[in-house]
Amino acid sequence: MPASIRDVAQLAGVSVGTVSNVLNRPDEVAVDTVAKVNAAIEQLAYVRNDAARRLRAGVSHTVGFVVLDGQNPFFNDVVRGAEDEAFRNGIALLHGNTDEDISRERMYLELFEEQQVRGVLIAPHGDVASQLQRLRSRGIPSVLIDRFSGDGRFSSVSVDSLAGGRMAAEHLIGIGRRRIAVVGGPFDLRQMNDRLAGARIAVDEADEDVELEIIATEAMTVTEGARAGERILERPRRDRPDAVFAGNDLLALGLMQSLVVSGRSLVPEQIALIGFDDIPFAAAAAVPLTSLRQPSRIIGRTALRILLEESSDPDAIPRQTVFQPELVVRASA
Repeated sequence: MPASIRDVAQLAGVSVGTVSNVLNRPDEVAVDTVAKVNAAIEQLAYVRNDAARRLRAGVSHTVGFVVLDGQNPFFNDVVRGAEDEAFRNGIALLHGNTDEDISRERMYLELFEEQQVRGVLIAPHGDVASQLQRLRSRGIPSVLIDRFSGDGRFSSVSVDSLAGGRMAAEHLIGIGRRRIAVVGGPFDLRQMNDRLAGARIAVDEADEDVELEIIATEAMTVTEGARAGERILERPRRDRPDAVFAGNDLLALGLMQSLVVSGRSLVPEQIALIGFDDIPFAAAAAVPLTSLRQPSRIIGRTALRILLEESSDPDAIPRQTVFQPELVVRASA
C-alpha cells in the first residue's frame, strides 16, 4: 500500500500539518525540518497525490455511480437515495448503467477517473478491485453497493442476501411446500450465489424431506423469468416444483406472466412464488408478490455519506454496512 502523509509525519517526527507545509509552503518551515521531512519522503517513496489534495479542497462537486442494471427499479431507488444525499451536500451524481457488461463497467470507471470525480459508488459485476485501487491511489475513494467487500479493502453497503435466501426458503417450507426451485443467475453474481446458499441452509436444516433444484437464467430480467416459467410448464404437473424462490422481483414477475395465463393462475395454488427486492410493482402484480424487501433508498443514502467521509479523510478505515432484509408476505406465497 502506498505511503501516506501520516506515514511521512510519523517517520520524520513531525505533525501532518508540518509535512503539508513542507509540501506547499517550504519557505515557512525551518530548514532542518524541511530536510527531515524530505528524507522521510525519500525513504518511504512517498508520492504526493495532487488529485486527493484538490478533492479535499472541495474542487470536485461530482460523484460517479456505476449501476449494475438500470432496468431494475431496485437500483433506480438506490440511485435516488444517493442523489438525495448528494443534493443535500451540494454535489451532483453522475451515473452509468453497465447492463452486467464488464467492458462497459471498465469504461465508466475510466471515465470517472478522467473526470476526477470526488468518489465512486459501484454495484460491480466483475472483479474491479485493481481498478478501484488505482482510483484510490489518485485520491478517488470507492464504496461498493449491494456487494459485501470480502477482503475489507473497500467500504460496502449491502443487504444480507444469505439471510434473505434462508428466510425465503424457510417461509416456503413453513407453508407446506416441499419441492422448491431457485430461479436466477448468472451465479457469478455474488448476490445470487448468497441467496441460493441461504436457501440451501434452510432446506438442509428442515425437519421434513425437502427437495431443492436450480433453474438457471442468463440474466435477472422479466424476460428470463418468463422463459423459466415456460420451462416449468413444459413438465408434467407431478414433476413441477410446488414453490419458486426467484433471485429478484423482475424474475418473479416474469415467472408470474407464464404461470398466470388464460384466466388460470397456478400461483399460489400449485406453485408458491417469492421474489427479492420488493420493488413497487411487486404489490401491484396480478397476484400480489411475496418478496424480501431491501431498504433501497437507505442503502443509497448511507453509501453516499460514507463516500463523502472517505473523500475528506483518505486514511479512513473501510467499513462494511449490512442491512437485514424484511419478508413481506402477500398472496403469492
